[in-house]
Amino acid sequence: MASEGLSLARRERSALVETMRGTGPDAPTLCDGWTTRDLAAHLVVREARPEAAGVLVPALAARLESLRLVEAQRPWTELLEQIEAGPPWYSPLRIADTLANTAEYLVHHEDVRRAADGWTRRELDQADLDRLWTLSTLVARTKLRKVRARIDLCVPAASESTGAAPVSTGAALAPYVTVIADPVELLLWSFGRNEVDIEISGARAGIEALESVSRRV
Repeated sequence: MASEGLSLARRERSALVETMRGTGPDAPTLCDGWTTRDLAAHLVVREARPEAAGVLVPALAARLESLRLVEAQRPWTELLEQIEAGPPWYSPLRIADTLANTAEYLVHHEDVRRAADGWTRRELDQADLDRLWTLSTLVARTKLRKVRARIDLCVPAASESTGAAPVSTGAALAPYVTVIADPVELLLWSFGRNEVDIEISGARAGIEALESVSRRV
């Protein structure tokens, strides 16, 4: 059940820190080439450095990576404590925590969990799942908007999610593709993760068009 008074973003932040404490700094993640220490350093830079607002700007990539490598040298416990404390007072992410950090921390938490052998899916509160469906379909529609196919995003028939109405994206005309996934799985898939429980069906041309588009951030 959702903790009273805490947003999903805040709960996933705390859960990620707790999982990282359990794995230690040298555990693998689903982020290519990154250990948990690398991921923790990334999260610290993202929230503490103003330059991180331009994370998608190629000209800033080298600078941000340099900052991340410096942070990665700090004691492991310090990195975790800084993440757990949340964004510093001057960070815009402190105000926009729910908007900016729900996907960030949920996805990265799963990056740590699903890099380990024998991982299992978690059970989330139904209200969280309903909100995540809105978020995951928004992200998916953004990533897939240039796919030359009509894509219907649906939850599995057995799902009890009350807010999970099917959503269509991509081209208005055929070929036609259906993507069936629970909200968390769709969010992870939309951010380029492949360790997910997802079903894709439809016209071969549409599936090929879908698979040709990069979902990586």
